[in-house]
Amino acid sequence: MRAPVPPILENRETHVFAAADRIVAMDHVRIDDVENALQPAAVMRQLTDPLGCTDMALNYYELEPGDSFAFAYHRHEVQEELFYILSGVATFETEDGPIDVEAGEIVRFPPGEFQRGWNRGGERVTALALGAPLEYGEQVKLRQCDVCETRTDNTLERRSDDGKSVVVALCLECGAETGCWTEGSMPGAVP
Repeated sequence: MRAPVPPILENRETHVFAAADRIVAMDHVRIDDVENALQPAAVMRQLTDPLGCTDMALNYYELEPGDSFAFAYHRHEVQEELFYILSGVATFETEDGPIDVEAGEIVRFPPGEFQRGWNRGGERVTALALGAPLEYGEQVKLRQCDVCETRTDNTLERRSDDGKSVVVALCLECGAETGCWTEGSMPGAVP
């Protein structure tokens, strides 16, 4: 007799089988089948929901030269983040200065630690980002505001510009725009 599939696992390719005294459900997805999200990276695929993750976040990234993993130098109140670099070299801006993480290496940022990862090299960076717990609590997003002449906390807004979705960063101190992103590759360095 086959065990019922929990509702969270419906509509995914799920393999359910009995293992000793428990039911095991295993999901898998093809990364290229997951929609690309609007991020400051050429490719960012959010794998959390397609895999039915309930306690951690999982994202796949491809960064072209100049791309970033995040919209801002940021920290998560309760979530720790790990970045496993599959190819290339990612440079993370941290409170202690920049650190390079090469293919085959992993870096961990505890809750509350500021960081922002970049591709500062000449070749594409591919990586997996893991965050736990799934909810990250309050997130502080620091960006340079030319009007305030310092780094300030920002909010992000999704907008439509000529029918295309964009994300805009706005300074919480003065309301000035500090960055704007479109989906996919952007020319030059990401703001």
